[in-house]
Amino acid sequence: MLEKIIAIIIAETGQPGVSAQTDLVRDLQLNSFDIVNIIAALEETFDVEINVREIRKIRNVKDILTTLTRLGAHD
Repeated sequence: MLEKIIAIIIAETGQPGVSAQTDLVRDLQLNSFDIVNIIAALEETFDVEINVREIRKIRNVKDILTTLTRLGAHD
């Protein structure tokens, strides 16, 4: 699932070199609109709904993986 998450982030941002430790704001310099677009793509791909409270906890790619796993998403 991590590879798919990374592929979505790269597709949405056009920025290569994304890993599990990549910080969305510090490393990729994403703003809230960018993050919402990534979350929407993730929700569609993994057929889950990530609520605002969960989104606020996401800082890096690993946090996305943890959130999706907790919501029952799978490859």
